[in-house]
Amino acid sequence: MKSSNFMKACMTLLVSLFTANAAHAQFLRTSYFMEGTHYRMQLNPALTPGRGYINLPVVGSFNATVNSSSLGFQDVCDIIDNSDGSDYFLSRDFRNRLENTNNLNVNFSTDILSAGWYKGKNFWSFNIGLRTDVGASIPRSMFDFMYDMDQTNWDNPLSYANINESVGQQKLNINSYTEIGIGWARDINSRLKVGAKVKALLGIGNLELQIDQIKVNSNISGISSDTDWSNLTLQQLQNVRGNASVSVDATLESSFKGLVLEENEMGYIDEFDVDTDELGLAGYGAAIDLGVSYKLLKNLTLSASVLDLGFIKWDKSSTTIARAGMHADYDLTNSGQREEFVEMVSSGEVLNYDMLKLERETGTAKSRTSKLTSTVVVGAEYALLKNWLVLGALYTGRFAEPKTLNELTFSANIRPKNYFNLAASYSVLQGAGKTFGVAMKLGPLFVGTDYMFFGEDTKNVNAYVGLSIPLGKQKKL
Repeated sequence: MKSSNFMKACMTLLVSLFTANAAHAQFLRTSYFMEGTHYRMQLNPALTPGRGYINLPVVGSFNATVNSSSLGFQDVCDIIDNSDGSDYFLSRDFRNRLENTNNLNVNFSTDILSAGWYKGKNFWSFNIGLRTDVGASIPRSMFDFMYDMDQTNWDNPLSYANINESVGQQKLNINSYTEIGIGWARDINSRLKVGAKVKALLGIGNLELQIDQIKVNSNISGISSDTDWSNLTLQQLQNVRGNASVSVDATLESSFKGLVLEENEMGYIDEFDVDTDELGLAGYGAAIDLGVSYKLLKNLTLSASVLDLGFIKWDKSSTTIARAGMHADYDLTNSGQREEFVEMVSSGEVLNYDMLKLERETGTAKSRTSKLTSTVVVGAEYALLKNWLVLGALYTGRFAEPKTLNELTFSANIRPKNYFNLAASYSVLQGAGKTFGVAMKLGPLFVGTDYMFFGEDTKNVNAYVGLSIPLGKQKKL
């Protein structure tokens, strides 16, 4: 299936980017109130750790996250691996789990070089790394359309005499970039802390595919339902009136060095491939993180931050734009046109290149700009037992594509020593109250998850691993 080839091309591209470059790790919500760990600075640059650090390359900070609105972890794996046909997408078990709109977000990241240290009253940090975000949205109507076409008896044109299908609003977004960041934080007084990070961005690639609408219609008249179409008499054929039409509105914008958009003999894009030897920088940008923490009462601290406020401008030499504004009519009494129509609509492909007929936009090449996936963070913590036990509530709003990911996380944190922190969390929005997280810092080792894996039906899962070397003397907290 070409749609599976596209999936595998995307995954190959992601793996290539992930293994060939470094990245700023994404955040772990469960770490936010763990005072002894520096990983929480990824959520708020004002939350400085007890001492400096040097992260080990790659294993120093590694994160992978999958969020799905309807499909389980195994479903996502099956979609990527499905290359033998479309039966998996047509199964009742699969379609029963779908919502009207099905969103999927996959994120990979790792640090290759990062460190932080105290200099007087200031805390400085530095990192180099790569972030890759993937977002996709497919409506249930697409799979219903595939099922309806599969159930049609294509040997008898009368069985598809009155097709009236309309699907759309399919989206795919891939964004990958290298980040070089410098952070600063300072305690203004005993109550107020502020922090910021400025980042230079080296764009690896960006791809946006949006299918606004696909409409398929057909009509046949002038012949009775019990007639054998394959043995029509001349008189019967003269009485038959049949036609069909297909309309498509879609746009593909790609700024990826190494992503090859192959064309068929008619000039339409019919395949995606990855040339790993051609991977390189395709754009440049900048971003900033801002954070603040304020101790409102003796035991109550409030904090907030905004992350990844920025953009990347993609070079015109690396950019390809393709559009589909196709409308085609078919005479169903003509055997050649009838076969072309049937082959197109019954392909069983989630991404049907033959139907889309994406064509490169001709004319002068132009650059394009994409914004980062920004995040808003608001937290509140209450300390008990002389700061040994902390209860916290954290809201994050991540403006991902195709839909914003909101999460509310409650946590309990045991932090008796800087070298030992333990936290347990409960998130209520993304997993409908069925997601639990844990995190532990033991000396230089940090491990955690916001969404524990509970088997193949798990819709949200992530893992975070960090290994660092302490730097400097322990600061009094």
